[in-house]
Amino acid sequence: MKRLRFPVRYVPFAATVAVFLLVYALGICNFRNFGSLRVFLGLLHDNAYLGIAAIGAEMVILSGGIDLSVGAVIAFTGVLIAKLAGCGVNAGAAMALALAAGTLFGALQGVLIARYRLPPFLVTLGGMFFARGSSYMISEEAIGILNNPVIMVIEDRLQIAVGNRGLTLEFIDMLYLALLVIAVVFMQKTTAGRRVYAVGENEQAATLMGIPVARTKVMVYTLAGFCSALAGIAFTIYLKSGNPLNCIGLEMDAIAAAVIGGTLLTGGVGYMIGSFFGVLVLGLIQVLIMFQGNINSWWTRIIVGALVLVFIFMQNLITQLSNRRRI
Repeated sequence: MKRLRFPVRYVPFAATVAVFLLVYALGICNFRNFGSLRVFLGLLHDNAYLGIAAIGAEMVILSGGIDLSVGAVIAFTGVLIAKLAGCGVNAGAAMALALAAGTLFGALQGVLIARYRLPPFLVTLGGMFFARGSSYMISEEAIGILNNPVIMVIEDRLQIAVGNRGLTLEFIDMLYLALLVIAVVFMQKTTAGRRVYAVGENEQAATLMGIPVARTKVMVYTLAGFCSALAGIAFTIYLKSGNPLNCIGLEMDAIAAAVIGGTLLTGGVGYMIGSFFGVLVLGLIQVLIMFQGNINSWWTRIIVGALVLVFIFMQNLITQLSNRRRI
């Protein structure tokens, strides 16, 4: 009789799902109505922009890279949309322009990294300063777009009723879920997605196999720029304003969501759906702290930091075990 074996590469993702269920069960056991659909939809809505950003960040990490410009691009996108809308430009056109700018910005970073073999950390660090500085060039203060007709239409009409208690799935929630499905299919079912895994696992071997490594990297950073700009649009709709101070350090949250979701920081191992559970775990921790009446956000950072360290340790252990099996 053959002994069933659980593949090692699934362990981080399985651990993520287990942590999510454990934290969720902890909330249900300790707080009334924590398990209600209203709380879950609120959790999804409050973290939709982070989830969109985490999709782009995970693609970059799977390719063996890193992107530190995420938060700055989100802030730049919001300020640009708010400024253009305040100057009389249609908000929909402003969003399209901001999305194009973010995508182009990601592509330029990808070209610098892939074509000129510059370190991703330094290139995206420079990109972070450039995007944040550009935000301040547009406006040094927050710009509100509370009564913008396009935003009002998006919020009032582009939603789906869930259940019969007046609950709705908002536009940015649907945007996140749709993008997540597309990203999962892209990474698992397309040749381009499989190339990302190959480049992240072993770039030299991918080159010998005839995979266009440079083109794949440019594509990944372009998609990451697109996701960051799209997250900026979602965040602008969420807050109804643009501010150059928004999302400072959010790139760390996106990376943490990917790591907690089971993605190996060295690249090549992980599943896009893992970022979804990673984002939910981050959101659940924050909600649990709020339910306890503690508004100090530093507790969230402390717990998330501990989780990230645990998952990095687990990934290192799994990598060592995998290497021993190959010998």
